[in-house]
Amino acid sequence: MIEIISFNINDRPDLALLANQIRQSVFVEEQNVDPALEYDEHEADAIHYLFFVEGVAAGTARWRETTKGIKLERFATLSSYRNKGLGAILLQDIMDDILPSGKKIYLNSQLKAIPFYERHGFVKIGEQFTEADIEHFEMEYR
Repeated sequence: MIEIISFNINDRPDLALLANQIRQSVFVEEQNVDPALEYDEHEADAIHYLFFVEGVAAGTARWRETTKGIKLERFATLSSYRNKGLGAILLQDIMDDILPSGKKIYLNSQLKAIPFYERHGFVKIGEQFTEADIEHFEMEYR
């Protein structure tokens, strides 16, 4: 059974802790992202999501409003839960929440995740860039 919960970190510090553990595992430990870059000033502004598989927190993401629109960020799935379609379920849940806003939806995708986002209606825009020592493209939902 899969369950997805959206939350604000101020209202649900218990869920924030679980999300941060997943991000720590994926970004800081696997990808060597500097924790100072991973945990930023936008934590409290964002709407966070956790997905649970059989009661286990397996993945997370967040979105926040910016001057450019709605930015999707911090998609992370624990390695043992990857390539099972769970990221697509999480992305669709988030899109269902934010599409009614009518605002531009965009993200910065690591190169290896570009095919995933392209399958879900995102297109690359602009030039490749480096963020946290990882190559990315900005992508926009069309």
